[in-house]
Amino acid sequence: MADFETPKLDDITTIPTVKSGTMEHSSPYVAKPVIQEPLGFPGELVDDWENVAVAKLGELSNKYRALRVYLDSCVKCGACTDKCHYYLGTSDPKNMPVARQDLLRKVYRRYYTLAGKWFPKLVGATDMTKEVLDDWYSYYHQCSQCRRCSVFCPYGIDTAEISMAARDIMDAVGKGQKYCNEIIGKVFKIGNNLGLPEPALRDTLEDLEEEVEEECGVPVKFPLDQKGADVLLVTPSADFFAEPHIDGLIGYGKVFHQAGISWTVSSHASEAANFGMFIGSYENMRKVSMRIREAALDLGVKRIVFGECGHAWRVAYSFLNTLAGPFDFLDPKYPVPQHICEVTHDLIQKGVLKFDKSQNDHMVLTYHDSCNVARASRMGSKPGGQFTIPRDIIKTVCNNYVDMAADSIHDATYCCGGGGGLLTDDLMELRVRGAKPRMEAVKQVVDAHGVTNMAAICAICKSQFTKVFPYYGYGMDMIVSVHQLVSNAIIMDGAQDGGDEDRETAEDAPQSA
Repeated sequence: MADFETPKLDDITTIPTVKSGTMEHSSPYVAKPVIQEPLGFPGELVDDWENVAVAKLGELSNKYRALRVYLDSCVKCGACTDKCHYYLGTSDPKNMPVARQDLLRKVYRRYYTLAGKWFPKLVGATDMTKEVLDDWYSYYHQCSQCRRCSVFCPYGIDTAEISMAARDIMDAVGKGQKYCNEIIGKVFKIGNNLGLPEPALRDTLEDLEEEVEEECGVPVKFPLDQKGADVLLVTPSADFFAEPHIDGLIGYGKVFHQAGISWTVSSHASEAANFGMFIGSYENMRKVSMRIREAALDLGVKRIVFGECGHAWRVAYSFLNTLAGPFDFLDPKYPVPQHICEVTHDLIQKGVLKFDKSQNDHMVLTYHDSCNVARASRMGSKPGGQFTIPRDIIKTVCNNYVDMAADSIHDATYCCGGGGGLLTDDLMELRVRGAKPRMEAVKQVVDAHGVTNMAAICAICKSQFTKVFPYYGYGMDMIVSVHQLVSNAIIMDGAQDGGDEDRETAEDAPQSA
């Protein structure tokens, strides 16, 4: 484990005493030229970078009306100060959303407001300096763009948009983040965040077919580049190689197989994640999205389904049609795109899938609402579907379920602490401290209800909790995929009993909660 002190968990989340500068040392590695240049960014800090940064700020505030409104409208009411998980975990006042916003707002006021030009000290305006840039680089990489603060802001100011703008400006002057930018480059070059080439991807899926057939006796296929399939599955590349992600992928495959839905993965677009959003780069976000359109056209699919990834679903739900549409070549009976939870939930409602809930009786489950799903998208045909649909699925396949405290779920959910492009080991201290509020909510249900596992539908959340749980005394396998639970309980036609007595009476098991 890293060399820092893990915060002590309180019985309830409390507002910490301010401790200035506690996280000013925290910064991610800076991207080298070989990483920056393929994305269209300068390889290193440009000459006259101060003026370039100010000009880029002006460009963004003129282009995006929402950004200008957010920069102009804050009245420092304080409603957001204690809402950020990073402030709650670090005590650093610059991690209060209003203070983090002001790092950019002060420069905006200096150059783009009349009062800031003539009376800068009176309105808290400041020049663009190296000290300001360093603060930006540190603290705008201490924001996971989770939007919890915006839920509580009476003006709806979205700190995530301001963080994205700051990162976009820093990329424009040649100071980009290694983790995010390197990942985007891998997608452009190979098609996924891992840099997993087509032969390795094919081998992985073929091995998975053998494993699943050996486990349940059913020849579940995990097709790659299959032309004419009904569904193009676009899933986070973590689903191809690591637990609990791959267990969720097995669940998708079983659902499609049992429902008789033909599907495929594309080697050209084998990645649902879109880190272009994290760095605030519309052009890079568009290029990643266009790969999905190209794959759908090439394979001749009828619909596009996204796997369990929070920010991937946000980009897909909110932006995909604008970035890469129109998708008028797909079957109009289905929305573009669909989430795998929507597909599974619909099949459950139609009675297509049957389950033996007892197969998950070794677990007492709770559910973590991933922030980009909870606050930046929805599922199904009804408002709030992003909250009810995953829970309905869990309750259909599990007997033992309990929610965490009401002020830590749904649209008030706490971020895992690793989102927004911060899931890198050089920010491990920040990630552990940022997870503190969620860990306190988990501790409450563990102590009160004996919860043993927490389910999630976000690849970043699963990766984050796998690393963070041990810091707080929990096992890394405490985090599970929702479709891992589906995989455990689904009754497959032609499945072998495998000596499991519960399976012999599975047809009589209750089918829903």
